[in-house]
Amino acid sequence: MDALQMQRLEQLNRVALTEEERANTLAFFEKRFADMKTCEAVDTENTERMVHVLPLANVLRADEKKKLFSREDLLKGAPEHTDGYWQVPRLLE
Repeated sequence: MDALQMQRLEQLNRVALTEEERANTLAFFEKRFADMKTCEAVDTENTERMVHVLPLANVLRADEKKKLFSREDLLKGAPEHTDGYWQVPRLLE
């Protein structure tokens, strides 16, 4: 990244940096680009792809079907019900 690109980024993000901040930011990006080049130089031809570096296991509970409420218990809260279903006022005519 050069000073012209940095100026464009400042305008795009509507940020005004001091000369010291600009120099620190440019140094930061130069270091990151050097790190990228180092990573790109590594031969990964025979490396298996992975999502996580460490093996992970799902620690969530098992998905089990449970009947938590009976229909009668649920209908107790209904202002009116018909044939086992809540009956509500018509909203549209």
